[in-house]
Amino acid sequence: MPSVDEVYKEISDTMKIGKVEKYGPEELPAGPGLESAKEIIVVEGRADIINLMRCGIFNTVALEGAKVPESIKKLTKEKTATALLDGDRGGDLILKELQQVTSVKFVGRAPRGKEIEECNCKEITEAIENKVPIAEAAGKPPKKPEPPRIKVEVPEPVSSAAKALLGTLEAVLLTDKFELIERLPVSQLAEKLQQISGVDTVVFDGIITQRIVDIAGEKNIRRIVASRISEAVKPVLNVELVTFQDAIVEA
Repeated sequence: MPSVDEVYKEISDTMKIGKVEKYGPEELPAGPGLESAKEIIVVEGRADIINLMRCGIFNTVALEGAKVPESIKKLTKEKTATALLDGDRGGDLILKELQQVTSVKFVGRAPRGKEIEECNCKEITEAIENKVPIAEAAGKPPKKPEPPRIKVEVPEPVSSAAKALLGTLEAVLLTDKFELIERLPVSQLAEKLQQISGVDTVVFDGIITQRIVDIAGEKNIRRIVASRISEAVKPVLNVELVTFQDAIVEA
């Protein structure tokens, strides 16, 4: 349970945010900075307004329903409006309605399957930064552009091992002189790495997971080359991670 001081601090911080105001004859929930702002954010509900205010965003107004209120139609003609919508089917439907009856210019979306009211401030900031013109949104949350792939030079024996392993679901363990220590099924790789020493490079037909990376870091393994890297992996400084696709032979 939180302490009395923690509860008091949370209440104080919430009160500092300010109160949700009402806008227009429909008394729509709105942030206190709505009327003075030249650019505004249109969200789905009151809870979204509160969450954005927690993140320091006050130029907001909520639809409060699937039908677009007249006040929103008028407001989006007068100000540059961005719709910030949930990453679900409900957000898709509201987007279609906004496209038809408002002058909203841009659309940002929560991560797929997530609602704006439950997003943290980083996710909200990213959704706003990655907004797209409403004509391009097409009812789908925009995807973040993929960074350009960076080719990584590897020794020729490592490249050859990668080509030989493709489609086998096997792994090879190499010394720092690229001598073969062992070839084994990928399913046994993590356990074997914990037991063995003297491994410099691991090449395998599989996905680099956090467990493999952590073991490699502990065992001073210098390089891991595999078919793919899990998106959840947090790299460690002393282990080079390379995919088959990005590996090129050293000149």
